[in-house]
Amino acid sequence: MKDSKYPKAFSHIGITVPDIQKAVEFYQNVMGWYVIMPPSTVKKETDTAIGQMCIDVFGNDWETFEIAHLSTSDGIGIELFAFPHGKKGAPEFNPFNTGLFHFCVQDPDIETLTEKIVEAGGKQRMPIREYYPNDKPYKMVYVEDPFGVVFEIYTHSYELTYSSGAYAHNQ
Repeated sequence: MKDSKYPKAFSHIGITVPDIQKAVEFYQNVMGWYVIMPPSTVKKETDTAIGQMCIDVFGNDWETFEIAHLSTSDGIGIELFAFPHGKKGAPEFNPFNTGLFHFCVQDPDIETLTEKIVEAGGKQRMPIREYYPNDKPYKMVYVEDPFGVVFEIYTHSYELTYSSGAYAHNQ
């Protein structure tokens, strides 16, 4: 294509977890995401397109892993991976280094979702904060799932929160 200056859609995010069954249970029961492919095992082999793609991505230093696919209410895919020989703890949270920092979900009932995450073994990393106290009802919080994966919760859409003039009310 000559000119492809249109915004691309977000398809999915891949998350490595230590226990595929516990992760599916957490993301299904706490986050409400739909299981579109239950956990299954992928083996290193070159006889299928999936096997060859995984070798292309992961190299040859693996034999098997588990994978599950979930979907958010707006159709964004959540691809969960569990590797038997990988590190089982999340890396140290360091937003200053290059790389994926976090993802964000949206729920107008931020307080209840945060409580459910904590009750399920996750963590609340900060108090729930208002972007524009006494002006707009936009709130946010950083949390962790039970496996140490950091993510953010917004009460309102990204576009609404950051749209033109959003910060003008506080200046």
